[in-house]
Amino acid sequence: MHGPFDGTIMVDAEARTLTVNGNVIQVIYADSPSEIDYTQYAIDNAVIVDNTGIWRDEEGLGQHLQCKGAAKALLTAPGKGDIKNIVYGINHESIGDSDLIVSAASCTTNAIVPVLKVLNDEYGVVNGHVETVHAYTNDQNLIDNYHKGDRRGRSAALNMVLTETGAAKAVSKALPELEGKLTGNAIRVPIPNVSMAILNLTLDKTTDSVALNDYLRRMSIESAYQKQIDFVDSAEVVSSDFVGNRHAGIVDAKATIANGHHAVIYVWYDNEFGYSCQVVRILQQMSNVRFLKLPR
Repeated sequence: MHGPFDGTIMVDAEARTLTVNGNVIQVIYADSPSEIDYTQYAIDNAVIVDNTGIWRDEEGLGQHLQCKGAAKALLTAPGKGDIKNIVYGINHESIGDSDLIVSAASCTTNAIVPVLKVLNDEYGVVNGHVETVHAYTNDQNLIDNYHKGDRRGRSAALNMVLTETGAAKAVSKALPELEGKLTGNAIRVPIPNVSMAILNLTLDKTTDSVALNDYLRRMSIESAYQKQIDFVDSAEVVSSDFVGNRHAGIVDAKATIANGHHAVIYVWYDNEFGYSCQVVRILQQMSNVRFLKLPR
């Protein structure tokens, strides 16, 4: 939650409920996903969203499908094995009725894939490197302590931490045409939310900053990726300005560098809320829910 909460929360530990502004939320506890009977809570044919990160393969996530009332599972992390990694707006149409376990990929993958898609369509991506400047996450330590990831054991609130990202490799799961063309790294920084991806690319066709920005601006307005790609052209914006942005990524036009076949594009993204919006869109796709939208 970002910013002050203007409302009331009541906790009933015995009934295992939260009441938020008068709305009762049932809290379900279990030692294992397979122990839960959702039908006891009037839940049936449900899509279970797993954001624990504990299980990322079909065997682990399949525990959810053993529950009464559970029909499908959606992982909010890159999936392993044959699990489909979906970036909504790019390959969500590939989700079929037989896909019982689906991955929403990562927040970084969601941020960069739509931009890479439109760039590849227009200019052709020969190769490139993705560097993410990422808000710290809950798998890091607040103070120096043991961590299996070495550098991630150092204090998240006091350091910039160089680490790896699987986003560059994961791109090809949504965009097979970019298989083997990208490398990537990540730098975790001491802020709680909003990250940036820097796309350092070699393009097949030549361009310049003006033409490239004009194209990306049009894609954010006119293309099928309006909900995935946002565009900002301001010299004053900083990371906190993008808290609550519903897009997967926001192109920062003032930072764009392009000369000939070389281009560098900076993409902001709310790695919490913006990614969550993408997850909800996949949920709607998996549930065959289409909300009617009318002009005011």
